[in-house]
Amino acid sequence: MAGEARPGRRIILNAFTMNCVSHIQQGLWVRDDTRQREYTSLEPWLELARICEAGCFDAIFLADVIGLYDTYQGSADTSLREGMQVPVNDPMLLIPAMATVTEHLAFAFTSSVLQAHPFTFARQITTLDHLTGGRVAWNVVTSYLQNAAQSLGHDRLPRHDERYEQAEDYMEVCYKLWEGSWTDDAVVADTERRVYVDPNGVRPINHKGAYYSVAGPHLSEPSPQRTPVIFQAGSSDRGRDFAARHAECVFVVAASRGLTRIAADIRRRVSAEGRHPDDVKIIAGLSPVVGGTEAEAKAKHADYLETLSLEAGLAHLSGNLNVDLSHIDPDQPLETFDTEGVRGPVKSLLDSAQPGTRTFGDLVKLNMAGQFLIGSPEQIADGMQRRLDQGVDGFNLVYATTPGTFVDFIEGVVPVLSERGLVQRAYQPGTLRDKLFGRSRLPETHFGSGFRR
Repeated sequence: MAGEARPGRRIILNAFTMNCVSHIQQGLWVRDDTRQREYTSLEPWLELARICEAGCFDAIFLADVIGLYDTYQGSADTSLREGMQVPVNDPMLLIPAMATVTEHLAFAFTSSVLQAHPFTFARQITTLDHLTGGRVAWNVVTSYLQNAAQSLGHDRLPRHDERYEQAEDYMEVCYKLWEGSWTDDAVVADTERRVYVDPNGVRPINHKGAYYSVAGPHLSEPSPQRTPVIFQAGSSDRGRDFAARHAECVFVVAASRGLTRIAADIRRRVSAEGRHPDDVKIIAGLSPVVGGTEAEAKAKHADYLETLSLEAGLAHLSGNLNVDLSHIDPDQPLETFDTEGVRGPVKSLLDSAQPGTRTFGDLVKLNMAGQFLIGSPEQIADGMQRRLDQGVDGFNLVYATTPGTFVDFIEGVVPVLSERGLVQRAYQPGTLRDKLFGRSRLPETHFGSGFRR
């Protein structure tokens, strides 16, 4: 359907990546048509930023995990051999460099509430927001690897819901620093009177919560967005409640058939928090495999599946599920599993199997590869448009090769989506929040806005 997209319904496009050798589609780092092995160099990241801005992407979304995947076979040996999210470098430090070669592209990065004190983290965010002109988003996570907790000074990982309680306290500290510590007119920069800051415009926050005690004030002057755009990806009930209160973009990973239900549930929770349902953008994961024809795309997909590392996929999935999957024969047919006898996370994995999935190894490979969408540019565009009609606002595009996956998508699919009026042809001015919502600051209905002076 040609024409302009409906206001507020254009597709949001993010390049999903990680500052490591192998992110999601494990094993493809060995290929000659990818730059994954160059992740420690700056130039590939600058190239990716330029490519994404030329394609009018909204953001590069940098995933991150603190800790080792060491559940599989009781050690991290497989993760290390396979380069499976280790070694991994800090995503935040890439942002200023990529910002210097772009003007509009935004940068979302992941940081756990366990890894940095909120007083320190709030200043880092404000600094990035200044340096990028308001092009920063924070993906809030609570961590799920035991090794992360043990490396950060904890005996063990706090319980799931307790991690979210800590995150609530963490967010309140950050909001008080970003939104309430400095007034809008605190910085006067008066050279005649030699007054840079009016002291009456700055105040401590004196926060005393269950997890943090922070006097303040915020050490940085207000940045263009003050609070970064908040991303979140929790899929549990507690995670979705957290997202309903705080998130502006929610990342969901689900088969196409489940997107309508998930999107409706998230928007219902957002409304229950007193927010407008459209104040949250729902971003689905998608792995596009683009070919000039459907046959070409299917051949490329088959080639990727042949290169994927099943062993690395099992190590990744074991860490995600906190279940050692090494005892399960990957060649075991799915129909032979007693789904009442296996542990809950494995049962959920089996229940998610697509029709035609034959063995447990096939299921792991498909899970590792993400939500593949395979075909010609027109077929990919059709699939994305169907998901848009299911309540999705945008996509985190998962790469098989980098930057090749993104180049193929931009050169093949973006022109089709543009012709249909479903993606932006040029950037709007302003901050990331301006571009997504038409405002630079949190709306009055957002929990964080309640801490303004």
